[in-house]
Amino acid sequence: MATESLDLFAGENTTKADYVVGTVSAVFFASQDSFYKVMLVKVSETSLDWHEDEIVVTGNFADIKDDVTYRFTGKRVEHPKYGVQFQAKNYQNETPTSRAGVVAYLSGDDFPGLGKKTAEKIVDALGTNAIEAILNDSSILTPLQLSPKVVATLVSQLQTNNGMEQIIIGLNGYGFGSSLAAAIYNRYQEKTLDVIHENPYQLAEDIQGVSFKRADQIATQLGYEADRPERLQAGLLQTLADLSVSNGDTFTTAKPLLGNSLRLLENSRNVRLDPQKLADQLLELAKQQKVVGDDQRIYLKGLYDAEWQIAEHLQRLLNADGVGDKFDDEAIRKQIRIVEKQGDIVYDDSQTAALSAAVRAKIMLLTGGPGTGKTTIIRGLVNLYARLHDVSLDINEYKDKPFPILLAAPTGRAAKRMSESTGLPASTIHRLLGLTGREANPDEAATKDLEGGLLIIDEVSMVDVYLMKTLLRAVPEGMQVILVGDKDQLPSVGPGQVFHDLLASDQLAKIQLDTIYRQGDGSSIIPLAHAIKRGTLPADFTKNQPDRSFIPCRANQVAEVIDQIVAKAHAKGFSASDIQVLAPMYRGAAGIDQLNVILQEILNPKKSERTKEVEFRNQHFRIGDKVLHLVNSPENNVFNGDIGTITGIDLASDKNSKVKSDQLTIAFEQTEVTYARNDWIRLTLAYCMSIHKAQGSEFKLVILPMVSQYNRMLQRNLLYTAVTRAADMLILLGEPRAFEACVTNLSVNRNTTLTTRIQSVLAPDEAQPTKQSEATSRQPEATGSGETVTVADTPVASEQETSTTPPDYRLTSELILAGKVDPMIGMQGVTPQQFMPSA
Repeated sequence: MATESLDLFAGENTTKADYVVGTVSAVFFASQDSFYKVMLVKVSETSLDWHEDEIVVTGNFADIKDDVTYRFTGKRVEHPKYGVQFQAKNYQNETPTSRAGVVAYLSGDDFPGLGKKTAEKIVDALGTNAIEAILNDSSILTPLQLSPKVVATLVSQLQTNNGMEQIIIGLNGYGFGSSLAAAIYNRYQEKTLDVIHENPYQLAEDIQGVSFKRADQIATQLGYEADRPERLQAGLLQTLADLSVSNGDTFTTAKPLLGNSLRLLENSRNVRLDPQKLADQLLELAKQQKVVGDDQRIYLKGLYDAEWQIAEHLQRLLNADGVGDKFDDEAIRKQIRIVEKQGDIVYDDSQTAALSAAVRAKIMLLTGGPGTGKTTIIRGLVNLYARLHDVSLDINEYKDKPFPILLAAPTGRAAKRMSESTGLPASTIHRLLGLTGREANPDEAATKDLEGGLLIIDEVSMVDVYLMKTLLRAVPEGMQVILVGDKDQLPSVGPGQVFHDLLASDQLAKIQLDTIYRQGDGSSIIPLAHAIKRGTLPADFTKNQPDRSFIPCRANQVAEVIDQIVAKAHAKGFSASDIQVLAPMYRGAAGIDQLNVILQEILNPKKSERTKEVEFRNQHFRIGDKVLHLVNSPENNVFNGDIGTITGIDLASDKNSKVKSDQLTIAFEQTEVTYARNDWIRLTLAYCMSIHKAQGSEFKLVILPMVSQYNRMLQRNLLYTAVTRAADMLILLGEPRAFEACVTNLSVNRNTTLTTRIQSVLAPDEAQPTKQSEATSRQPEATGSGETVTVADTPVASEQETSTTPPDYRLTSELILAGKVDPMIGMQGVTPQQFMPSA
């Protein structure tokens, strides 16, 4: 049966669409996590010039039955490996339309207890469209006086047979691919099409991967006006999320939010909108608590809550009783001496003080640059904790109970380094928390509570506010928490600068490691990193050192220079895993994409026409290729930033192939995973990778180009992070002025309020009500207390003021809920023309 949604996309493409009618003989492939299928269909009718009995059909389908006739609409395609296929854009169940056909269908095996006479009674009363009529309103069966059991069976089976099918047909009609169709259906189930019809913008709010523009296309087809409130609200939410992602901020202010929102909304439909209506809907979002106004800041509710919840969980853990209090100085010093002897190491005074403070702390921050001994402190702390608490570090003794010490890091490679340095198991934070990486809403996902006595997290600078909130929520009272990181590295990809803000708080214990212990090993890389951190380049920056060199070149020469460097290194025995090229940007002659093509031809060339390879999204994958995993997949023990090697390629077109779809097998450090073609989007070549993706990793040889082409990325923490990825050797190349620009451009701190949230929770008496502090209530609800929830740049006076009292200049929740707020708040002196896209 066709659905309303199919008509929405009617037009030139639909009228020219071909069709195939038939029954399904076999299903060659059915995706486990989407609706995509590859099927063999026995043809009974077709518009194609097709003279064979069967044809392969691909597309998104619900549960397909082999005894049901379907009509597939789409186009014939010539697949380079699988031959002729029919690519179905949509399909429908060819429900019988004759009286005899409908009677036969209703009295068939799908409807036990419903015989031919009852089926005839139903069809005689309701006509040949009885099935659709019953699905629309089952009460039409009441006059027929059928038994309740028969009615229940009939309605249930019709909904089972047609419910999901009609939803998938509808989603196909809206143009959703298999993965998004599955995500949408899993979220809304049988209400899917109702949700889309009532408010298509709900998809952009609820479903990862559905943008405002995609929802707006559907809304346009459904006839939504350009200034409809739901559309304006969706544009504001999309813009607020985009600003958080692009800038890493947890809040913005009215002017950029309203200006960018207006441009998004107008450009999407090529219309002009009234800015006042947009401001009205910003206040409506505040009433719905989807955004929060606080002083002059505007937050997404989730980010606002995350900062407060981090502060509150810190307070909960700091208020726990008995953590670290039972050990006196002498007992700790005695055990430190034993740890030194066992580890054949002598701690200096600062390291001894760090260990003593950490083993006592409820929460401790440990920071320092490369070579300052963070790993030494972690290793010593693990052993010191075990001795003081009389626990074994033999993992085999804890088969039926939790291991007392938990180690974790944001990436798999960083966790592996922790494990190697301590001799204990370490995991990613996601795996530690039981997150699968496929939660519909990761921020709200349930996590398992942690068990143990000591938790150490490394590379905390990579952790954003959402993940830190989720992590601290899982930590039980009484567990000691040590957060380790380098405050000068790049902040998290997600919103916030958590480690920076934690260190900026006066209420948390912290240890700063400054002594460089590895400088005596002749390394010039570590002194270079510390010079960059101070905002300078050493005098010998361009002079070659035993472990570091510099090659001057322009942007258009970068690829050629890297080609020569890598070819020579490879000839000297350096493998692809030894060599890592890092770059800030993906596009351009010196971008990651172009460099990966060049490096692949050196390190893993196609040796002959018989070399097996597959192509996906303009990349060729071959056995032996170095690949990067782009998302978290805890179910496979593979995470964002993990590097693997392709060990197998299985093509469905091979003569002796037993697979139904092309597959790549990839060996990672801790596991081997097989990926079907629809999962290859998670992978990319890794000969060259972004500096952000390299965080938490170290490589034997790092090659780092810097040119003016990267201008908008040239910042001190970017260069510092890249240089500190080199374990043994570093080759710098490019334009000296680009490197100088990096150290000169101190990265601007993100707009966050976590530090003042911590102060408000942990030391409320010390909080000062300044413009950028949080003197306002944490819960912006309409309590009638007059609490402040300012949402814009210019204050508005309350109606309760009189001519004899000075204006209050605060926007309260009472005013918002009463609808008595100037919608142009914060926009005085700003004209609509300032938000109009330039001609």
